Amino acid sequence: MARSLTLSIGEREFVVEPVKIDRKQLYGWSEVRAYDDAGRECTLVSTDATGTVIIPKEGIALGIMSDGHWVERRELKVVNRDGTDAELVQSSYSRVNLLTDKVTDEEFLDCSVTGFYHLPGADADLVAAIGDDIYRFDYCYLDSYETSPAFLMTSTVDGQAELFMFVGVQNDFEFIGLDDIGVGDDEAEEADESDDIDFAMF
Repeated sequence: MARSLTLSIGEREFVVEPVKIDRKQLYGWSEVRAYDDAGRECTLVSTDATGTVIIPKEGIALGIMSDGHWVERRELKVVNRDGTDAELVQSSYSRVNLLTDKVTDEEFLDCSVTGFYHLPGADADLVAAIGDDIYRFDYCYLDSYETSPAFLMTSTVDGQAELFMFVGVQNDFEFIGLDDIGVGDDEAEEADESDDIDFAMF
C-alpha cells in the first residue's frame, strides 16, 4: 500500500500517494539461471578466503568495529564536520511538504534521478497549481540526517495532465570559464602522427 504524502501549495494542502515506477516496468528485465546436470536450479553461495568453507546466501553481513569491539548501529551518533550533533530530519511522509521553491529546467537537469514516482489521482487543483512549473522540496523516505531533492512536475498522459515526482542527487559542476582556452602543441601532435609503430618491438 502506498504511503500518503502531504503537499502544501498556496494556502491549501493536498494528500497524494506516490507510486514508484520501477525500471523493470519501463524497460523489462532479464534473468540468468544456472542448472546442474540433473536439471536442478543452482543456488549462489560464497566461500571464505581459503575456499573450503561454504557460506549460504544471506550468510554475509556488514559489521561495525571500534578498537576491536563490536558496535551496535543504535550506539552510533551522527555529527557535523564541526563536531556538533546533526539534526534528524523527519520523514517526508510524516510532515507537510511546502511547495514554495520553483526551479528551472537546468536546475532539474543538474540532478541525477534515482527515483521516479507517479502520483495518480492527484487533485485537479494541485495539478493546475503546478502547471508548467517545476517545484522542488527536500525529500526523505524515512527519518534521516540527509535529504534528497525531489521535483514535482506535470505531464500529459492519454490527453490528461498527470503529476509526477522525481527524486535525485545534486550534481556539483565546476564552471571554469570561457576565458581560459586550452592550447595544444601542434609540433608534438605532428610528431605523434608521424611516428610509425614497429610491431617487432612487441
